[in-house]
Amino acid sequence: MIPELPVLVVDDDFHVARLHCRIVDHLDGFRALPPVGSAAEAMRAVATGRPELILLDGYLPDRNGLELLTELTVDTIVISAASDAASVRRALRAGALGYLVKPFAPQLLHDRLTAYARFRNVLADDATVDQESIERALRILHSGDATASTRSRSATESAVLEAVAEAGGEHSAADIAAVVGVSRATAQRYLAALAGRGLVTTQLRYGTTGRPEHRYSVRRGS
Repeated sequence: MIPELPVLVVDDDFHVARLHCRIVDHLDGFRALPPVGSAAEAMRAVATGRPELILLDGYLPDRNGLELLTELTVDTIVISAASDAASVRRALRAGALGYLVKPFAPQLLHDRLTAYARFRNVLADDATVDQESIERALRILHSGDATASTRSRSATESAVLEAVAEAGGEHSAADIAAVVGVSRATAQRYLAALAGRGLVTTQLRYGTTGRPEHRYSVRRGS
């Protein structure tokens, strides 16, 4: 079972905070912590609840949310009524992973959280990444990877995913190609797509020849 990512909602509007918590709790892989309504409460909640993601209001009764952002060491998405470009740039400069302008449709937050989960899958704490992986993670985070998330799996892609799952452990594209009965290039293409959607993990290993090689394994819960 994949551990749920704890999310802290920081918003002084009780009704808005509860709405955002419900959206978080309705998504697989996420768990909303008790919401808080001030910067001081947020700092205490970070210390005790250890959230992996914060949904931070730009306006708090005791402090500007963007000032608080500079002190946070947790992934943060700013949710604010401020729609001026300067505020958006300031938030991104301070390290925000995203910026949502109030009011917005609940589906937008749903999509941002889903993208964040895929972003975390690609940049998992135990992963060794190359530049391609970093670029893929950033594309997922900022675009939502909408086309990939709605694309149905082809028979070949399903066979590749099944082969990785049944093989267990880490395997190269050549290993999987031999099991499925396709070329290495074809297996590599499908494995890269599956990795981009967070369905398999990829590690960069050095083989007996000293050359780096991607090794794939199935992600739990896929």
